[in-house]
Amino acid sequence: MAVKDFSSGKIYKIINARLLLNHKIVEGHYLWFQDGKIIHPQNLFFDHHRDADEIIDAQGMLVAPGFIDTQINGAYGIDFADHEGPVEKLQQDIDTVAKGLLRYGCTSFCPTVGSAVGGAEILGAHIEGPFISVLKKGAHDQNVFQTAQKGIAAFDAAYGSELKKGNKAVSIMTLAPELDGVTECIPDLVSRGITVSLGHSACQIAQAEEAVLKGATSITHLFNAMQAFHHRDPGLIGVLGAADLPVPSKAKGHPEPSSTSPCRTKPDPRPFFGLICDGVHVHPNSVRIAYYSHPTGAVLVTDALSAMGLPVGTYQLGGQHVQVDTDGAAYVKGTKTLAGSTLTMDQCVRNFQKFTNCTVVEALEAATLHPAQLLGIEDRKGTLNVGADADFVFLDDDLQVQRVYVAGEQVAKQQH
Repeated sequence: MAVKDFSSGKIYKIINARLLLNHKIVEGHYLWFQDGKIIHPQNLFFDHHRDADEIIDAQGMLVAPGFIDTQINGAYGIDFADHEGPVEKLQQDIDTVAKGLLRYGCTSFCPTVGSAVGGAEILGAHIEGPFISVLKKGAHDQNVFQTAQKGIAAFDAAYGSELKKGNKAVSIMTLAPELDGVTECIPDLVSRGITVSLGHSACQIAQAEEAVLKGATSITHLFNAMQAFHHRDPGLIGVLGAADLPVPSKAKGHPEPSSTSPCRTKPDPRPFFGLICDGVHVHPNSVRIAYYSHPTGAVLVTDALSAMGLPVGTYQLGGQHVQVDTDGAAYVKGTKTLAGSTLTMDQCVRNFQKFTNCTVVEALEAATLHPAQLLGIEDRKGTLNVGADADFVFLDDDLQVQRVYVAGEQVAKQQH
């Protein structure tokens, strides 16, 4: 590791904070950062004889890593799936949403799109389709769905050259493992650095477990767009109860062990799972069951669409008219088919804690550490560890966002 040059760059020190560190909330510690990175102060004193240039008083607030949303379709009237125009327009739209999300403590996200567009990603795109099931299509256009009978060539044909860039263009891809040829392609996708997620699927438990064995490490919006749980064949949901999957040889990309893991000292072989905690997409009791089954696998997502941040009304999503109801959910107009939510990440965290009665640490890690682990970027996102990006939020006791920092720069607080 290169030695940090402390001779340049303003040094900041946060005092009077409760810090989320190493699965605990600690007091009496300081958080130091410089040039957009969290630093260790030891060399400042002994080698460079420097102290902080600026003191930031947290006034007893909780300081946690910035939230990471791995599934968001758009916000503020912008729909990432609607990108018929030039790449520059999509880039502008994503930047607009990125700025708007900061008020909710979301400092990183994966824009959910129908195909990959290079250079327009924050953490790389989350792609849903076209390799998903007609039976569990949700709000997707089934006319573009396909199988992978031609193997990985089918994926490259569908997405173009961007897919060969791996996670530089695509962070997550949602697949239905029961479709012809799809499961066999998972190792190729994983080798490119793409996180494979299972969803929009009518698969049986055996097909789901086979996909996990091949390298799938996530489930897309658990309970939604998949077979309902059945006691004789629990389908994709049943993977949360799997006890016989082989323990991963490496921790990267896998959940940490918990009291429900097959091995309580080694990485959990079960996939991470996204949860939309708006109380509509998933009943609070179901959220609680999932959490207690596999606590370290929970990843909070909004699945928010273009109407997030906008009032009740009708909006466009991927060419369809979507009605936002008073409960905050969004439906394909004239139906009861859920098309997404208008949930924000900070509300997602508060709801998750309320629904599950988990600790504040667990609720926050489901929106920070776990999504970073899912994407394999926990070395720079999702923690307050030395070397991580200085993306963090100040929260009050009710987990309401008070201040937001991105790359060490405080973002002007916007009005809700």
